[in-house]
Amino acid sequence: MLVRSPHPRPLSHCGGEGRYRTFCGCATEGGLGRNPLPLAGEGRVRGRVRARGFTLIELVVTLALVSIMALVAVPLYEVTAVRVKEAELRTALRQIRTALDAYKDAADAGKVQKDASESGFPPSLTVLVEGVDAAQASGGLTTSSNTGLSTSGNGPSRLMFLRQIPRDPFTPDPSVPAAEQWDTRSYGSPPSDPQPGKDVYDVMSKSATVGTNGIAYKDW
Repeated sequence: MLVRSPHPRPLSHCGGEGRYRTFCGCATEGGLGRNPLPLAGEGRVRGRVRARGFTLIELVVTLALVSIMALVAVPLYEVTAVRVKEAELRTALRQIRTALDAYKDAADAGKVQKDASESGFPPSLTVLVEGVDAAQASGGLTTSSNTGLSTSGNGPSRLMFLRQIPRDPFTPDPSVPAAEQWDTRSYGSPPSDPQPGKDVYDVMSKSATVGTNGIAYKDW
């Protein structure tokens, strides 16, 4: 038989244990005092709190947020990759066209031998890399003011215009030689219908894909 708690209220807070009991844990008179039993269901509640993890709703919300971030990141990555290739295409076209103009200037200045019927542009892109023998000039060393290319009167020297031919970043087959990745336009070919010929006046990309500026790469 449990002894009724001496405290005036039926429910008491026992010894700072942080739990309310019907009978106080201080009831130890007559040797009958013992630790009170926990309230019904208290052990099961504690077990559930310790074992608590993510709920199904939390997992669904997390997966939804990750999916939204992926949908935003993938298109942004694709746009960035295209713009990087477009910058490479602009650089490649500028390098090749600058070399073509340098060859033309050298030919007009008499540094490169040419016939009267020739335009003065190189016969192929590979000539820009392989170089040509400079025409001999009398009177020692002469330099073109436009190209900075020099020849010596003591003997022919090799004129080089490109270290290597840039590649078209939009070529579907990278194994194709760089010189074959570009469409060429001859000097006498109209811009509305560019056609290759005996010389190379201009180069274009072979890709008909429309760029981010709304112009096809082959028209850059």
